[in-house]
Amino acid sequence: MIRIAKARTAQNGKQPSDLIQGEYRDMKLHKALPASHLPVVLSMIIGLCVGATVASAQTAAPAIVPPSTATILVNFDGTNGQDPFTENLVQGKDGNIYGTTTYGGSSNQGIIFKMTPAGAITTLHTFTGVGTDGSIPESGLVLGVDGNFYGTASQGGTGDFGIVYKITPAGTFTSLHSFDETDGAFPASALVQGTDKNFYGTTEYGVPGIYGTAFKISSTGTFTSLVSFDDTNGYEPIGGMVQGTNGDFYGTTATGGASDLGLVFQMTSAGALTTLQSFDNTDGWEPEGQLIQAANGDFYGTTLRGGANGDGEVFQITAAGALTVLHSFDVTDGYEPNDGLVQATDGNFYGTTTSGGTGSPSEDGTIFELTPGGTLSTLYNFTGYQGDGGSPFGGLLQYTSGAFYGVTSGGGTGELGTVFSFSNGLHAFVKLLPATGKAGATITILGGNLSTVTAVSFNGTTAAFTKGSNSFLTATVPAGATSGTVSVTIKSGTLKSNVKFRVTP
Repeated sequence: MIRIAKARTAQNGKQPSDLIQGEYRDMKLHKALPASHLPVVLSMIIGLCVGATVASAQTAAPAIVPPSTATILVNFDGTNGQDPFTENLVQGKDGNIYGTTTYGGSSNQGIIFKMTPAGAITTLHTFTGVGTDGSIPESGLVLGVDGNFYGTASQGGTGDFGIVYKITPAGTFTSLHSFDETDGAFPASALVQGTDKNFYGTTEYGVPGIYGTAFKISSTGTFTSLVSFDDTNGYEPIGGMVQGTNGDFYGTTATGGASDLGLVFQMTSAGALTTLQSFDNTDGWEPEGQLIQAANGDFYGTTLRGGANGDGEVFQITAAGALTVLHSFDVTDGYEPNDGLVQATDGNFYGTTTSGGTGSPSEDGTIFELTPGGTLSTLYNFTGYQGDGGSPFGGLLQYTSGAFYGVTSGGGTGELGTVFSFSNGLHAFVKLLPATGKAGATITILGGNLSTVTAVSFNGTTAAFTKGSNSFLTATVPAGATSGTVSVTIKSGTLKSNVKFRVTP
């Protein structure tokens, strides 16, 4: 299904926007194209966008020379998946990397896969859209505190309006909820697990007059509707949500708001919604990526379009709603950053743009680094040519080795997308699951060489731990611990957590 951005009808008094390059959105029919049509339509869209990008770049500034290179680990060929678009990857307790593709598999309805860090890929589930099974998963997975993965499929289920599902690392699949349009339709964003252990997410649409919803669901499928978006408070919450340290959830809608160009919202766990900022084009428009909360407590995100050059922006927004534009893309350094950012262990932000850059023979997107002060460096230009990836719609995963992993929607040997790795020389670290808890709580710590662990401490306070495997262990939050970095001592040295653990009362 090629999805047309904001294909609103005159009934709503809205005007359709231009076709967004490669973006997956349509209105109520929201049906997949026949497999035989998909490559042709994708080629047309990519061709149009490449032409537009080249034309824009003719008068652009000199190219930025990338200092690093990406390594293609997987070439999707249809049978092992196809067209991973807005999907992000996630690291599991077993050290493998898990993800989804929008299409591909035996039914061409998408798959769930696991991959070793070296690129050996295994299909865990093939979507069929039959019965309670979903189809066309447009978002990636989230690792739950129980070690299982949770996600959404934008279609399928009993009403063909999408599902929420759970899958174990071994591939046991459970459909938790089928949307029926009254409680939402077409979930396109990843879930987030709250501190209450429920999962929170959004859908793009709902019954007529509802322009998306927010919901929560337990790990066993207990479902609660929280918000119905009505255009004034947002339209199409595509980017998903993140839970802030204050317990509230923060997210974006791609359109709607005061200028109908998208907004940033804050939502309590009970569903009370507040608009923090409406975009007005000068500060960007059409935010489609998930926000992140950085170490300084502010939130960071991207807009697909708008800004000084019309090519999308990176922005910073406080919990009170004060917004600052950090960078405006200008085609040469990227164009249309579709997904969110990751704050890496060096404190800088890393992300991708879907097109633009200076890759030859065509500008098929970039990997970039941005300092908290807004200085951007292009690290890699995709070419989509001779095995290179092209059009990375998803964001990046920083693996605990320090390297990054991501997907491209096109390129590769079969032009059906890739999984790539990318190193910028960052050191190894450990991840915390969850990164908050009270004294006596047990948390999971992900990393490498953890079978050699000799000590764990929470901000300097020694903690009891249990070895799990080489890729994870569990630790108990010690009495008297204070919020701060978690340290894990292994045979080769000490690993620090990439975020500070927050001790709660």
